[in-house]
Amino acid sequence: MTNYLILFAVIFGINLLPAFGPPTWSIIVLFGLNSDLPLVGIVVTGALAAALGRFTLAHGFRLLAKYVSQKTRRNLAAVREAIMSRKRHGIAGLALFAVSPLPSAQLFAAVGLAGVPLAAFTVAFFSGRLVSYTIYAGSAALIEHSSTGDAFRESFSSPVGIAVQILLLGALVAMMRINWEKVLGPATEYRDQP
Repeated sequence: MTNYLILFAVIFGINLLPAFGPPTWSIIVLFGLNSDLPLVGIVVTGALAAALGRFTLAHGFRLLAKYVSQKTRRNLAAVREAIMSRKRHGIAGLALFAVSPLPSAQLFAAVGLAGVPLAAFTVAFFSGRLVSYTIYAGSAALIEHSSTGDAFRESFSSPVGIAVQILLLGALVAMMRINWEKVLGPATEYRDQP
């Protein structure tokens, strides 16, 4: 039971980071190689911890949204309304994103800022992580111990990894700078206001 709690705490903590955390799959592989936990237990615990970590991260950004300017709030409301009016496309896109190896922290930060309901996003993320973590954990026996350490080092020192993180953080900042109200039209709650 202690190993499950440690696994959960480590993955939950990593998924609270908005950027530059080690990839969760590397923790899954590490536990797969160095513990006697069953594959199913590692995958389910890892996916649950990752989903709850991202859910909590999004809620943290939702709290930060209170401190942005009125103009930014209006823009975020326009984005929220656009996403909510096209739920099926958003969920399908997130499901594909959740299975991909791209970092998801910035996506959860963005939906948190926009005030989008998080339950469906989190369920899609959890489902995608069940699939990807099963693949990673299942192949853990084929990976030598040294490659896990390399994955940790690469997550902090790889020029491509750093560039992707910076690019995604930049995209999050750019999202906040775009006049979404002008692009998408004002949100219903702001239509009658000047």
